[in-house]
Amino acid sequence: MISNRAVATRAIGLGIAALIAASGGAFAQGYPNQTVRMVVPFSAGSITDGLARILADRLSTMWKQQVVVENRPGLPGTAGVASAPKDGYTLMLTSNGHTIARAINKTVPFDPVKDFAGISVVANAPVAALVPADSPAKTLKEFIALAQQNPGKLNFGSAGVASTTFLATEVMRQEAKINMVHVPFKGAPEAVTAVLRGDVQLYFAPIPAAVSLGGAGKVRVLAVNSAKRVPQLPDVPTVAEAALPNYQYEAWFGVMAPTGTPTAILDKVSQDIAAVLKMPEVIDQMAKVGNIPAPTTPAQFDKIIANDTARYSKVMADAGIAPQ
Repeated sequence: MISNRAVATRAIGLGIAALIAASGGAFAQGYPNQTVRMVVPFSAGSITDGLARILADRLSTMWKQQVVVENRPGLPGTAGVASAPKDGYTLMLTSNGHTIARAINKTVPFDPVKDFAGISVVANAPVAALVPADSPAKTLKEFIALAQQNPGKLNFGSAGVASTTFLATEVMRQEAKINMVHVPFKGAPEAVTAVLRGDVQLYFAPIPAAVSLGGAGKVRVLAVNSAKRVPQLPDVPTVAEAALPNYQYEAWFGVMAPTGTPTAILDKVSQDIAAVLKMPEVIDQMAKVGNIPAPTTPAQFDKIIANDTARYSKVMADAGIAPQ
């Protein structure tokens, strides 16, 4: 039998929970009533920065409050968001590199999962597998066969360890069980130059580069890493179609807030971002840099963050890359 005291205690607990929920909802109804900061842990001019400015411009109009993009490259920017007030006035737009921070750096001052609440994925960012124009491989299946016949003799380029261009190839390499040598570069331009020269035999490049170089006949485009073919390269198969049915890797950009931010605010921002991503001019702007709008709910994004953190930590470990 439940005692009167237990019943009373439970009633008080439910009352407090209802009060908190009601206050959170009321808080969200007046949100935002001041300037919102959108921190980007990348430099100005990056793809992440460009997406943030597209969102900030439209959300400022929608909310009738200024949304300011603040570039704070590297770990300090992300750590600053993790410790910011949990009131919805500090947001962060980052890439899926967020999920492997601890896999490459043992001094990371935040937990990619526990310290952040997902709001929405903003865009997926497919990349395309390029080989030199004179490569003997005409298809991805042929390239994999070539690598299997020459273990440790073919190079693949990337824009650096843990970059999208690295992970796209490394996931493919592990899935295909091929032995290749990783050659990291400072950034995408250097990696593109390397594949043009034949210094590397494979590079997963951003879609605009693949369209430009492939169209000019300077490289051969073998596949795209997305789940579906991309409109800019309709005749190019996906990695799964071309050779590896179980291949799955697609980079994303998304908006987060410090854990503890009221659920009602997370939901409102997520819904408003989804509305922005349906605007035709925004879709067009994103297509120019090879991005595909991909809004999610906060719960869906939380699941993506958690799953990717676990999965890509294993990918890095299997690649022999330990936290430094």
